[in-house]
Amino acid sequence: MTTTHTQTDGPAIEVRDLRKSYGEVEAVRGVSFEVMRGEVFCLLGPNGAGKTTTVEILEGYRDRTAGEARVLGMDPAHGQRALRERVGIVLQQSGVQTDLTVAELIEMYGRYYSRRRPVDELIELVELGEKRNVRARYLSGGQLRRLDLALGLVGDPDLLFLDEPTTGFDPGARRQAWSTIRSLCDLGKTVFLTTHYMDEAQHLANRVAVMNAGQIIAIGRPEELGGRDLRPAEIRFSLPDEWSLGDLPDLPCERRTLEGDRVLVLTKEPVAAAQRITTWALEHDVDLGHFSVSQPTLEDIYLELTRSVQENEPAQEVVR
Repeated sequence: MTTTHTQTDGPAIEVRDLRKSYGEVEAVRGVSFEVMRGEVFCLLGPNGAGKTTTVEILEGYRDRTAGEARVLGMDPAHGQRALRERVGIVLQQSGVQTDLTVAELIEMYGRYYSRRRPVDELIELVELGEKRNVRARYLSGGQLRRLDLALGLVGDPDLLFLDEPTTGFDPGARRQAWSTIRSLCDLGKTVFLTTHYMDEAQHLANRVAVMNAGQIIAIGRPEELGGRDLRPAEIRFSLPDEWSLGDLPDLPCERRTLEGDRVLVLTKEPVAAAQRITTWALEHDVDLGHFSVSQPTLEDIYLELTRSVQENEPAQEVVR
């Protein structure tokens, strides 16, 4: 599938000191970030963080109180048709005419755009070929979400907003959806994603921003967010009864302790530490049970970041 819209230079989205207030409640408090063209940018945050308000401002469905927002070089508050022609939106919950077939719905929605993707191409992209002539009321939840994605793409947008795209999917359907979303970047599309699934953000996003209490509290690549790449790794294993913690060789580690019947080694040199442990075990014929090496997950970092903000923020009315 080839794109037909002309790309312009500069970021796909630019936000500077964005603010939105509802009376005395400040839902968005000086948010600034950029989304580069061709990337998947993920916005994470707990309920009430201000994510929905921010996204709706960028989509042009909510006015901002202050600050600047540019989407594909245009101000979304002005509601230009030129901008709407180039932006696709897939909401978490959307309604379609359930008495129409997949092909009929894509054809109908395509008529709203001066440029549109062929029905057959979209059906192939979202893997609904076998459901082409099936009425929407007979589609599963995952199939309806793939139909939503096709409808969001029918105008060949340069930028696609995806709100919780895999909610309710089984693991297999989620993986299929991830593959489809990643393929959009191969087409030169920019994807702005909101999700509650940390593994989804880890798998899809080029960059992640964490929002809480109306502010961006961290932004970066998933593997680097909050200094994740600099945190010590955890090596865990169990020892046979005749061996103790003191029998282990010297290790490049910050700490080694026993947690129940399992050894925990914290180290910033996991490869070297694991090599010394396994070499020692092989030389002494020691069976290391449940041996694993892991670093803090994106979810670990997310919970740490949001918890620290919640503990230091005064309570205020919950906003979206």
